[in-house]
Amino acid sequence: MDFALILFVLSLLTGVLWFADRLVFRKKRPAGGPEPVWVEWGAGFFPILLAIFLLRSFLVEPFRIPSGSMIPTLLVGDFILVNKYSYGIRLPVIDKKIIDIDSPKRGEVAVFRYPLDPSQDYIKRVIGLPGDTVEYINKRLRINGEEVPAKQIEDYLHTDRLQYSNQFVETLAGVEHRVLNDADAPAYVSQRLPFPGQENCDYSSEGFRCKVPAGHYFMMGDNRDQSADSRIWGFVPDENLRGRAFFVWFNFSDLGRIGRFH
Repeated sequence: MDFALILFVLSLLTGVLWFADRLVFRKKRPAGGPEPVWVEWGAGFFPILLAIFLLRSFLVEPFRIPSGSMIPTLLVGDFILVNKYSYGIRLPVIDKKIIDIDSPKRGEVAVFRYPLDPSQDYIKRVIGLPGDTVEYINKRLRINGEEVPAKQIEDYLHTDRLQYSNQFVETLAGVEHRVLNDADAPAYVSQRLPFPGQENCDYSSEGFRCKVPAGHYFMMGDNRDQSADSRIWGFVPDENLRGRAFFVWFNFSDLGRIGRFH
């Protein structure tokens, strides 16, 4: 369901009613007379719907984290805010970029339309930029031949399944974040889907090596062994980007999560 399209249609319909009332019907009503139901429940919602539509389209949009692929940075059930203008101003509904403001940087967490099914939104960390060579060999990340610094810290306990994962603080382009690895998970990519540009990638028993095409990005989840990401379904085109995630504004299960992330 395209919520942006629904908001646009509702804003359009209530806007027509609002303008019709202001320009025609209001002048015909007796002074001090009650407003008809269609004005109160139709046109009356136009300013609210329009404000929500513009806010979600150009400033910030809320998303809910549905899976554990970004643990420990983002948890299942986190409600996050996404900066919609970080990567350029796009026309609502058709999602076409009209003003180029900035591009994703390594280490940022981005929301984007899933390349194999654009009706779905995914969230991952930006790992590779256009032209980068990304390697993940024996669970060590390298970009353009340089190993990304990672320092092991205390193990991470998954409270939902009482299982521990190895935890590291990774520093990617100056951005520190925590990542998880499961000691019993293989280093190689056990499954992958056909995707455009797959000829740019080499897979082996130790991992993979990919050259990121122009106009595309390589994304990975922080929960490295429990994330379906660019290793499996390929590169994210620039036109699929929705915005940069930056704030947890609610979590029904853990109010202490509010304000986390940046």
